[in-house]
Amino acid sequence: MNSKDFIPYDPFYPKGSTQEASAHYRKEMDHRRSLRFFSDRWVDKEVIENIIMTASSAPSGAHKQPWTFCAVSSSEIKSAIRKAAEEEEYENYNGRMSEDWLKDLEVFDTNWKKPFLEIAPWLIIVFKKAYDLDNGERKKNYYVNESVGIACGFLLTAIHKAGLVSLTHTPSPMNFLQKILDRPANERPYLLVPVGYPTDNAVVPVLTRKTEDEVIVYYEDDDQ
Repeated sequence: MNSKDFIPYDPFYPKGSTQEASAHYRKEMDHRRSLRFFSDRWVDKEVIENIIMTASSAPSGAHKQPWTFCAVSSSEIKSAIRKAAEEEEYENYNGRMSEDWLKDLEVFDTNWKKPFLEIAPWLIIVFKKAYDLDNGERKKNYYVNESVGIACGFLLTAIHKAGLVSLTHTPSPMNFLQKILDRPANERPYLLVPVGYPTDNAVVPVLTRKTEDEVIVYYEDDDQ
């Protein structure tokens, strides 16, 4: 190990005990919901930058950080994205999706119309970099899907912690996003996230999250 390539780790110490901090964070994040009722109330660009840079602090394969976050507030571009997304979603709801899929979506009372893509003050479109380009030369990235997926988790958490709401929107196929935003060939659309404040009359479906017993399997020593 070359010591000049490393610095001492600066640990983060939460307020209170580890148990208290983890319980508080669990409660905060359990309040997070995906939302389709966005206000057009403005969100400052600085807030969006903080949120995105929090997402960009996520771990990635070989620290390649294989992502680009496109933050869109332009009314013209949002309108173009909505138009293209609704065209794909119409096809999804009218033939592409299986009957089981459509039935599973009934609880969300959703359809192919996506007005929130124009109403929300910001759209964050996450692109994954299949490879990097350095003076025209391809540079390999590693665990791209896993890395970008983790970054998106950080993104949703940062949005919630900022007091805003979001929706993970994946109109499939999403190639239109690459065209509308004029992204290079090494970038592929991964996730479309509207960001903003909720409307005063916003509602969410009644859902039940899985319990600890349903999602955790412990492997412990007998004396623990």
